[in-house]
Amino acid sequence: MKYLSRIALATAVVAVVLYAAGVITPMAQTGQRSETYRQLNLFGEVFERVRADYVEEVTDEKLVESAINGMLTALDPHSGYLTAKSYQDMQVQTRGEFGGLGIEVTMEQGLVKVVSPIDETPAFRAGLQPGDLITHLDGEQVMGLTLAEAVERMRGRVGSEIKLTIRRAAQEPFEVTLKRDVIRIRSVRSRVIDNTGYIRITTFNEQTQSGLEKAVADLQAEKGKDLIGIVLDLRNNPGGLLDQAISVSDAFLNQGEIVSTRGRRTEDSQRFNAKNGDIADGLPIVTLINGGSASASEIVAGALQDHKRALVLGTKSFGKGSVQTIIPLPGHGAMRLTTARYYTPSGRSIQAVGIEPDLEVPAARIDLIDEGKRRSEADLRGALNNDTVKPQQAPANQNAPAGEQAPQATPQVAPPPALGDDSDYQLIRAVDLLRGLHMFNKRAVN
Repeated sequence: MKYLSRIALATAVVAVVLYAAGVITPMAQTGQRSETYRQLNLFGEVFERVRADYVEEVTDEKLVESAINGMLTALDPHSGYLTAKSYQDMQVQTRGEFGGLGIEVTMEQGLVKVVSPIDETPAFRAGLQPGDLITHLDGEQVMGLTLAEAVERMRGRVGSEIKLTIRRAAQEPFEVTLKRDVIRIRSVRSRVIDNTGYIRITTFNEQTQSGLEKAVADLQAEKGKDLIGIVLDLRNNPGGLLDQAISVSDAFLNQGEIVSTRGRRTEDSQRFNAKNGDIADGLPIVTLINGGSASASEIVAGALQDHKRALVLGTKSFGKGSVQTIIPLPGHGAMRLTTARYYTPSGRSIQAVGIEPDLEVPAARIDLIDEGKRRSEADLRGALNNDTVKPQQAPANQNAPAGEQAPQATPQVAPPPALGDDSDYQLIRAVDLLRGLHMFNKRAVN
């Protein structure tokens, strides 16, 4: 009898919570209410059985939090329960400074999947790449952990080390050791490449919009009217705050829809429109994306692409087209709940599809090829001289016999270049594209 009363008490507690949350309403049909209570009785029975008979004593708090987290994580990879500490850490992260490894992750088939490493962090310096799967943390399997539990284990005291076991594509699993650090995210970086402005946005936090405005102002101050275009680099950008993605898109658009969100109920749908004012003054833009570009960065790329404000170059983006709402739970932590999907101005849903680039350019490294000794017109016996060019001394071995080749260097396998450096092939293609557009427009005017 005592056992049954405990079950009834646990069921009643859950029922009161659901009633307060609006899951059970006074106007609910009798049959539906009866089925709901039957399911709650099942929960109460399991709760009490675990509480009484589990091999080790477990607190009610842990059982309830685990039940809530299980309910949320079963919905989709992005919903979940945040403890009070996790909620506090998330708030610090959106402000642009937090402790950890500097890696954005999600869950896939029970393993932690890297969405993207954050620039200049331990994860970035260790060479982690989008799509990597983390199978073990300090030798312990990730399988069986929730995403929140795995993230919590990767956090720790600054300066302490953690060993990750990584599975990458067809390679054999390998281990990397990372030292935890204070992650200070500088959301926006910029520089001038010849007469082209390069702006890299690494994440969308509270500093992003102001950082973008400063970056564009700095580029215009340095090059003035000689600035021919802007490369907006969103590669390996895992997303962040929705309002910042809207602000960044609005910065380059004069009008039109930026993004719409559509939830379960029609009345919850929202549309966000651009205000007049383009901080780039109409300069052509090339937006770079790759498989690590997710969520907020896909909103920006999709908006600029649909409005034909930018050409999108690179590889297909991650495809996270859902919106999560953080709902604080007074006296506890918070819940992250997927409440809507977002759509680009043309009505495209990005969920599980991603943004397709206008120009698909895979990441690559440019290596100079030794073509050997080649003969030219000047090498031919009796060739006419060019009277406008002073004769120059021929380089050594220029007149070597035809077909004689210099020894070929043994190719060396090198890691991919860092994003934004001088050997970044996708960036080189973007800059060349802007140069070509500038030359074509200049010729058309003349």
